[in-house]
Amino acid sequence: MNEVNKIKTSGTLRKPSWIRVKAPVSKGYNETRKLMRGLKLNTVCEEAACPNIGECWEKKHTTIMILGDTCTRACRFCNIKTGKGNPVDPDEPDNAAEVARVTGLNHIVITSVDRDDLEDGGADQFVKVIKAIRREAPDTTIEVLTPDFRNKRGALEKVVAAKPDVFNHNLETVPRLYTKIRPGARYFHSLRLLDRVKELDPSIFTKSGIMVGLGETPIEVLQVMDDMRSADVDFMTIGQYLQPTKKHVDVHEFIKPEHFVKYAKRAKSKGFLHVSSSPLTRSSHHAGDDFEQLKAARAKKLAKQKGTLKREDAPIDIAEMQKHNPLMNDE
Repeated sequence: MNEVNKIKTSGTLRKPSWIRVKAPVSKGYNETRKLMRGLKLNTVCEEAACPNIGECWEKKHTTIMILGDTCTRACRFCNIKTGKGNPVDPDEPDNAAEVARVTGLNHIVITSVDRDDLEDGGADQFVKVIKAIRREAPDTTIEVLTPDFRNKRGALEKVVAAKPDVFNHNLETVPRLYTKIRPGARYFHSLRLLDRVKELDPSIFTKSGIMVGLGETPIEVLQVMDDMRSADVDFMTIGQYLQPTKKHVDVHEFIKPEHFVKYAKRAKSKGFLHVSSSPLTRSSHHAGDDFEQLKAARAKKLAKQKGTLKREDAPIDIAEMQKHNPLMNDE
């Protein structure tokens, strides 16, 4: 998996054909944009310059970013502006719920910037948003994509107690690259956070993702898969890193689509309920469809386990076993 797109322009890798997307111009896109502006809501789709914004917003699928548009950290892959956090907006929970109600979404994703300046890292606002959506759009399932709540005692427990349907926290990259890519975070803290969610509430689906093309090796990616499975993560996403601006870390390589397929197969073989792996995969892309597949995969797994237990718990008929296995007749 070390084949690299070698075409360069001004010292940087040129995007290959499988990465390029059309500029968003549809009616649905403009309607979604107008709705977000009207409710004064931020979206990670815009702030992080997601390449799938045209496709998602056309369907009125958006990832709402709470707690302002300014992050207190400075990860070298992320396009969200950094600095002092904004005041927490008391109207944000109701406005997020209004999006779910107006659009009639089956599934909504709520994320946030890192808020190291807040005592609970913003956990209380996540809880308020979840409760508001449950009240105004009870049929909408809720996925949260949280920061790591590092050094915020009790924050994770608050969010889990609010019972989102999916709890997502991205590892983003392999451990070796953390000091370069994600200097404010710690790989094993993030891994432990995902593990803790399952300890607190095994019914909640957990999800995590990484970017590739940052200089990681295939072996390191496979190790991250194993680490995620050790934390009982249900769903893994793998997408191509794209450099937002020249100030951000360079793309080391563009991974070819067929290699994403190979990663997906390896991940599925390790026991994930669901895997999304492609150049344009992003954490919240097709989140609603993915949630339905997650539920179906869990139901299938539980049915299979139940069937296995039934067979194991059945009384042993020695005479029947001897009939089919003559070796058992030997004294």
